[in-house]
Amino acid sequence: MTRLISCFVVIFVLATHAYAERSIDPIMGLMRLDQQKFSALPHGDLGPVNAPATDAGIYSKAYLRGLPVAKGGKEWACLTEALYFEARGETVKGQFAVGEVILNRVSSPSFPDTICGVINQGTGRKLACQFTYTCDGRAEVIREPKAYEMVGKVAKMVMDGMPRTLTDGATFYHTKAVRPRWARVFERTASIGFHHFYKKPVRVSQN
Repeated sequence: MTRLISCFVVIFVLATHAYAERSIDPIMGLMRLDQQKFSALPHGDLGPVNAPATDAGIYSKAYLRGLPVAKGGKEWACLTEALYFEARGETVKGQFAVGEVILNRVSSPSFPDTICGVINQGTGRKLACQFTYTCDGRAEVIREPKAYEMVGKVAKMVMDGMPRTLTDGATFYHTKAVRPRWARVFERTASIGFHHFYKKPVRVSQN
């Protein structure tokens, strides 16, 4: 009986701690949960054991080529499309970073709670779209199938719980070729490939 009570107390404390983490910072809390989920996946799902070892590890085209072709449902298709049009010319690490931002938005209460919802937020409203390719007036045509296949693998790994450790919880990014006004006040968390990554500054409540 004493052992049963002790187990119950331990479970309660752990659950309370996990809830507290998520309530303090929902994005960071969910990132930790994703990392646990990714670690628990059977390696055969993603093929990392059979992928070639490289200096850049998973952030290399050689590693991605060693993985099986990725497939998925609507959410995977939305993320793959976004990575194709937003980051297919990026480094592999940069592609993972862009994927992180999208998943960080899904985890944030400030954005839609689905991948497709995040990507299509504001589409159809003038100057309101969040991802340029969704409102540039051009049809989304996949002209580089090999590049699409590669970012599809990135999308699968990110969705399967790849630890989001590249951008420190960023929910915004822009290419280094532009300097948007909001970037002056947002906190830059990382610079990877052709992009800078940011998160909104934390507001401190005043009594």
